Amino acid sequence: MSLTAPPRPAHPALSPAAESVVRATAGVVAEHSEQISARFYESMLGERPELWRLFNRANQETGEQSRALAASVVAYAVQLIDPDAPSFDPVLRRIAGKHITLGITPEQYTLVGRHLLGAVADILGAATTPAIAAAWDEVYWLFATQLIATEARLYAAAGIDPHNPLRPYRVVRRTQESPGTVSLVLEPADGAPLPAPAAGQYVTVFVDLADGTRQPRQYSVSSLASDTRLQITVAQVRNGPPGQVSTHLQDSVAVGDILEVSGPAGDFGVPAGVGPLLIATAGAGITTVLPLVEHLARTQPDRPLTLAHADRSRSDHALRGEIATTAKALDDVVSHSWYEILDADDPTSNVGLMDLELIDFTADTHVLSCGPLPFLRAVRLAALGRGVPPERISYEVFGPDLWSPATVTA
Repeated sequence: MSLTAPPRPAHPALSPAAESVVRATAGVVAEHSEQISARFYESMLGERPELWRLFNRANQETGEQSRALAASVVAYAVQLIDPDAPSFDPVLRRIAGKHITLGITPEQYTLVGRHLLGAVADILGAATTPAIAAAWDEVYWLFATQLIATEARLYAAAGIDPHNPLRPYRVVRRTQESPGTVSLVLEPADGAPLPAPAAGQYVTVFVDLADGTRQPRQYSVSSLASDTRLQITVAQVRNGPPGQVSTHLQDSVAVGDILEVSGPAGDFGVPAGVGPLLIATAGAGITTVLPLVEHLARTQPDRPLTLAHADRSRSDHALRGEIATTAKALDDVVSHSWYEILDADDPTSNVGLMDLELIDFTADTHVLSCGPLPFLRAVRLAALGRGVPPERISYEVFGPDLWSPATVTA
C-alpha cells in the first residue's frame, strides 16, 4: 500500500505565557541551536548506545544530523510565534516519513525530550530559568505530538507494525548502471505480497557492516515496473570518504543475499493535475526519475514533461537508457543533459552546470528537483525567477534536510 500524506492537522498553538517566552528567547536558542543539538546527541547516545543503529554515523560525524535537528526545531518554533512564517507541514511530513521507515515509536519521544531539553539547560546554563525551560518544553511536545499523530496515521495506512517495521528481501538481480552505481532487484523472502510504492517514494535498508555496526540508509525505489519485485539504485558516495553502506551494497552484497528493508515512504511524486512538469535532477537524484516517468506513461501519457539532468559524464548518468525507453510512451517529452566532461561524439548535451535559462518552461509548470542541496537551491531560485509560485516547486533531499524552501527567497 502506498503512503499518502495525511490531512493537515489543526495548527498547534502555544499557551500565552509560553508564546511570550519563546518570542523573547527564540533568537538566543537559534544562536546556540547547533551546540544544543550536538550536546543532545552526545547525551542520548551516551545513555542509549543501542540507538546508534537508527542513525547515519557519517551524518553524525560531519555534524549534518545535528544541524538538521537544530534547523527543524528552530523553524518549528518560529512558525508557532509568527503567523506569516511558511508552513512547517512539508518538513514535518518528511521527518515523519523517515521515522516510520526506522520504526520510531511514541515512547522514544519521551527519551528525546528529556535529553533535548537537558541539552538546552546545559548550553544556556544559568540563563535557562524555569519559565524558559517550561516554554521550550511546550514547544517540543507540540512538535512531538504532531509527529506522533502523523506517524500513527502513516503506520496505519501502510499496515506497518512500528515495533517490527522491517521485512527480509532477497537480492535476485544486480545491474551495474554506471561505474559508481548499481541497481539491486529485491523480492520479499517471507512470502508476503510486495507493498505498492508510489512513484517518488523510498525505502530504508539496514545492513550489518564488517566492523559489527548496523546502519540504515534510505534509497529511492528506482522502478515500478514489477508488482512482485522492488528495485533500488545505489550510488557510491563520492564527496568525502567512501560511504560505508553504499560501498557494502556495491562490493559485498551478492545475488541470493538477504537484506532487511522497510516499507515505502515519502510524499515526493507527481503532483495532481494536468499542467506541465519539469523534473530537474543531479547525480544520484536521477534514481527518482524512472518511477515518475513510468507513472506518467501509465496514467498521463499526454502530460507535457521536461527532463533535465546534470552529472559528471554521460557514462556516470545512471538509468539513462531505461528512462529514455520509458519516455517513448509519452506524447510530449523533452530531455536536456549537462555533463562536467562532455564526450566528443555527444552533440546534444551541454557542458558544465545545469542552466535552466536554456529550458523553455512557464509559470504554470510544476517543478520537481532532486540532488545535492546547492543544486536544489539553484533550481528553486531559477523557478521562482521564471514566475513559478512556491507551491508548484517540490524537492527530495537525500540525507538530513539542512534546507527548507522557506529559507530561500527570489
